[in-house]
This record gives sequence, structure tokens and C-alpha cells, in this order.
Amino acid sequence: MTRQRLILAALLVIAIGVFFLSGAHQWFTLETLKAYQSDFQAAFNQNPWQVAGLFFAVYVVMTALSLPGATLLTLLGGALFGLGWGLLIISFASTLGATLAFVLSRFLFRQPIEKRFPRQFEAVNRGVERDGAFYLFMLRLVPVFPFFMINLVMGLTRIKTVTFYWVSQLAMLPGTAVFVNAGGQLGELESLGGIVSPTLLASFALLAIFPWIARRIVLLVQQRKAYQGFTRPQRFDYDIVVIGAGSAGLVTSYIASAVNAKVALVEKNKMGGDCLNTGCVPSKALIRAARAAHEIRTASRFGVSASASEPEIDFSKVMGHVHQAIRDIEPHDSVERYSSLGVEVHENHATLLSPWEVQVGDKTLTARHIVLATGARPRIPALPGIEGAPVLTSENLWSLTELPKRLVVLGGGAIGCELSQSFARLGSHVTLVEEAAQLLGREDHDVGELIENTLAGEGVTVLSHTKAFEVMNDAAGYQLVVEQQGERTLLAFDYLLVSAGRQANVEGLGLEALGITTTQAGTLELNERLQTRLPNIWACGDLAGPYQLTHAASHQAWHAAVNALFGEFKSFAVDYRVMPAVTYVQPEVARVGLNEKEAEAKGIAFEVTRYAMSESDRAIAEGATQGFIKVLTAPGKDKILGATIVAENAGEWLGEFTLAMKHGLGLNKLLGTIHPYPTLGEAAKATAGVWKNAHKPERVLALLKRYFNWRRGDGK
Repeated sequence: MTRQRLILAALLVIAIGVFFLSGAHQWFTLETLKAYQSDFQAAFNQNPWQVAGLFFAVYVVMTALSLPGATLLTLLGGALFGLGWGLLIISFASTLGATLAFVLSRFLFRQPIEKRFPRQFEAVNRGVERDGAFYLFMLRLVPVFPFFMINLVMGLTRIKTVTFYWVSQLAMLPGTAVFVNAGGQLGELESLGGIVSPTLLASFALLAIFPWIARRIVLLVQQRKAYQGFTRPQRFDYDIVVIGAGSAGLVTSYIASAVNAKVALVEKNKMGGDCLNTGCVPSKALIRAARAAHEIRTASRFGVSASASEPEIDFSKVMGHVHQAIRDIEPHDSVERYSSLGVEVHENHATLLSPWEVQVGDKTLTARHIVLATGARPRIPALPGIEGAPVLTSENLWSLTELPKRLVVLGGGAIGCELSQSFARLGSHVTLVEEAAQLLGREDHDVGELIENTLAGEGVTVLSHTKAFEVMNDAAGYQLVVEQQGERTLLAFDYLLVSAGRQANVEGLGLEALGITTTQAGTLELNERLQTRLPNIWACGDLAGPYQLTHAASHQAWHAAVNALFGEFKSFAVDYRVMPAVTYVQPEVARVGLNEKEAEAKGIAFEVTRYAMSESDRAIAEGATQGFIKVLTAPGKDKILGATIVAENAGEWLGEFTLAMKHGLGLNKLLGTIHPYPTLGEAAKATAGVWKNAHKPERVLALLKRYFNWRRGDGK
């Protein structure tokens, strides 16, 4: 806590202490007010403005300091000023005092509490941003919690001060009116409980739920406006029509069919989408082949010698292995399998005709809900001359039959790094061009630096902080013009492999006619439940963003299917807080949660615990000592905010940290879990041990030392 906060907190404690120690609190009882009512009235009759001003000031201070007695002051105000003036004075005094209490709570406590519980308050603030005014209105009307507690707790959230003020002013008015009116009969009151009857509380409760009813009405009006101009069919062919049979579309269809919904799945290209045909599966098969070449090349470090200094690579057979992997997995995503699950598969192009109608070939399918899962495609930068160049992307790369001799890779993200390393290991001369200052720009600097050094050590020419300008084609062949530190260079290539991001497939779906819009990133504009502006049209996968990961698509697909089918009863916002990701270079880069870069950008306090893989017995035995584990925790706590693993097969054991974060398990729990020895995953426990050693209870250990000295009779 800063010095200013400490001084203010001390002053508040002193003021509250003086209030109670001086006996001032004894004045704020019903008996005292009744006994001195005539004296108060006489003073008001003699000096009405002074008494009213003093009353206003006292009321504001009492409320701001959260002191007891506001209810009795309200009764006194009603007795002195009458219903009209009493309501006016007390309404503004109570709201001003409540707002001051709110501001004091925010200034003193919000920042330290947010730093200690960042994830909890992130969820709270999302809810407050969405429903804060309605929620506050309800709490004010129905006094479930004391008003002073509401002031203090709301100060910890990010609700706007002006919103807090006007909602409080409005919502406290009915209750204030009741008590001010009761003050007119102050002398006849026997207890405060007699003022608020069950009937009055029930009336307040009805007032409290009115905003929610009003909000529902507004939503219904918005829906009617969104559907204006469209005619809803009297009956539907399907419960859900899913457009796109990639990971997101397949999972959506699977879930819907599993609960006996009638489902149609439309795919114009290949079942399985990018992941099976051009993404995850072929790239991992290629990476495995390249790793085999690397293992042969480096086998001598284990005392194993190959017959030749370099592995013999038959690239056509490498690609044969890639395509065989695709064929072996195809049955999992096939038309036959999904037809057997009860999904009606249509292999054709789909266009939305209305919010409930989809044109598929010469058929029109009607459905209560439509889920868009059309994925994304590689983004080609608008470089002059690139149109006629031999450009490879993750889509057409797999049609290669010969190994490129000179390969320039444009983009140093996950795909660019993976393919650069793989083609270099297979024998290509690879140059990797990245405009940013480091590879894997979303990761911490030490991660990017390690991967850059690894690739460079394997023969990849890494040009970071380098901008591509144009593609040239002359007598010397194809060349990429790049600029680094103000100097332009020509990079000759046989193929240019572009890995500069992906763009969502939104064209040709008929979205414009339905008013469905996209974000600046090119993904669909959705709410947190994956709905478009038309409540019965949903999206998931790469089309939805913000992640372009197969497992993220599956995660979204569950939400899209469940929200579509059962949203009338219960819907779920997508939670991205624990989203793991792996870059399949060697060593692999695996991360879940925050890294240092993200935590600093969000202003979240953290501690870093680091464990070098060179300390792992299994890593030493494997000759895989490159890398480290880095875990971010809340200051002084074992709560995991994020974990980054750079190590052999890191993606295979990232799940332990993902599970721990998902279910609130800290490093102490990991430390207390038995891990098999020797394994690479044991490094997770070792990292927890490093954290524990840095947080030893030094005072307890000092006492134990003295105790054991005494037991030995050492006397020291």
C-alpha cells in the first residue's frame, strides 16, 4: 500500500475511533431521538438553514465513513423537514455519502485486491460491465445486504462512479421515502422493525426485478428488429445446420447428434478441414520425418554412427509418409462415420438465404439454429510481384514432390518456425524472415531468443527485425527484397513459403444480406456466447477467433452446440482463461496462461520461478538439456498464473499445469504429487520445489534450529 493510502487509512481509523470512544454512537438510538425530538424541532424553527446544512453534512460524513445511524437520521429528517424537503435533502445526502464511501473503498483497496486476485476480479468486472447497473439497482431496492457494505464492495469493482451515483440516487429513493414518511410519526414509533412490513418488502422486490424484465423486453425488441424483413418458417427440417466440417463443425455436429438433435453438416471441400488435410496432421507428420533425419545426423553424440555422414532423404517418400498419416486419420472425420452417428452430411457449397434457411446446391434446408464453422485460410501479403512467384502456404505445401533447394520463409510465428526447422533438417537451405524483433512474438524474449539460436545452430538463416518489400524475377531467378537496419538485401529462392497469419473464410456465405458483420481482425462479430447479431446464428473455430487452434475450436464448438440447443434454459460464456498452446519446434514451446510479457501489459503482479532442463536427470540422459520451465505465480502465493515450458516433448506434459490452473491447484499440490522417476514431466514437480525453497518459513526454521540444538544439548 502506498504512503498516501496508509495516511488516509490511518485518518479514517482515527475518525471512526473518535466516533465510538467519544460516545457519539449512543445518540443514534430510537429512544434518544424520541427524547430530544422537541429540542431538535426548536433548533430547526430558530435556524432552519443552519440546522438543515448541518444535518446534510453530518449525514454525508456518517454515510461516507460507513458509521451506524443513517436510518435514524432519516427518521429525524422526516420529523424535522417533512416528507418533501426531507426526501430531497436525505436523498442527495445519502447518495453523496455512499459515493464517497465507494470512492474511498476504490482508492484504498481495489488495486491491492485486484493484484492479489486478478482472475477472480477479471470475471467479476466482466459481469459488472455487462449487468452492473441492474445488479446494483436490485441490491439497493431489496436490502439483502447493508447499504454500507454495498458501497464498499462495489468500490472494488470497475463500475463507473457516475453509474454508481445515478443508480444509487434512483434506487434508494423508494426506501428513503418510506423512512422519511415514517419520521413524521417519530414519537409514535416503537421500533424500526415496524416501519418495513412484509408487504412493503415484497413491493420493493417487484421493483428490483423490474430492470431485468425491462432488459428482457429490450432484448426481445432488438431481436424483432434484427429479424425484421425475414419470415420465420412454420416448421424446420433440422434443429441445427452446421456449415463447415473442420474441427469446430465436426465437434458441433457430434455433440448435437449425441443428444438426439436432428443435424445437417455441410462441407464444400474435404471432411476434416484444415487440421486433417493441410494443418495439424500433415505438419506433424513432416516434423516427425525431419526429426528422424536430425536424430541420424546427431546420433554420434550417443556413440552411434550412421554409415554416411548425412542421412539419405527421399523427399517423395517423406511426403508419402505425410499423406499416409492423413489417410489413416481420415476415417475419424469421414462422411461414413458422421452419417452413422445420425448426422446428415451434404457435400456442397452453403449460402444463407435467411436466418433459418440455407441454400445447399439445389436444396433449401431450414433449421432453428445455424452454426458457422468455415475456418480460415493463409493470408498472402500484398507484396509487389508476389502474384507470379512460386508461393507455398500451408494449403499447397503438401503437393510438393521435390525438396526445395532454396526456401525463404516469410513469418516467424509458430508455423514459420516449425517448417523452417523441418525443411532445414531435410536438407533445404532455409532463410527465415521476421519483421518483429524476435521469433514467436507472443512469447517472452528469452523463449524467442532460445528458439532463434536453436534454428541458427541447425543452419537456418534467421533475419529478425527484417521487412519484406517486393518479389523480383530476373535472370538470377526469384528474389525477395528485404530491408534490415536500413539496408536492403536480395534473398534468392526457389520457393517462398508464406506463414504470415490467416484470414477467416467469410466470403460467399451471404452474411452481408443478413447484416452479420466482422471485426477488424476479419473474424465474425460475436458475443461471449458465440452468437451473431441474429440470435439463432452462431460461429466457432477460426471464423470466430481469437485463437486459431484446433483445441480452441473444439472448446468453442461445445459452447455453440449447447447454447444453440439449450440456450433458452441455460447458456454459457466461453472461458479462454486456461487455453494451452504448443509450438512444435525442437525443443517444443508449450504455454498455458500468462507469460511475463502479458502479465506486465495487463499490470498484473507476479513472481517468476525458473527451472533449467539441464537440471533434469531424464533430460541429461536423453541429451535434451536445452530449455527451461518458467512459472508465474501470484506474489507470495503458490497460485499459478501461467506456465511456459521450453523442452523436449513439452506439449505432452503441459497438461499438468493446465489441469492445475483449471481446478485451482497451486504449486504446493504439484510438489506433493508423486511423479515417476526419471521422466521429463518430473521437472514440473522440481519447479514447484524451487518455488517452495524460495518461500521457506525462515522464522519457523530458525526456531526449529534452536529446538534441535537444545535437544542435542548444544546450547547454541
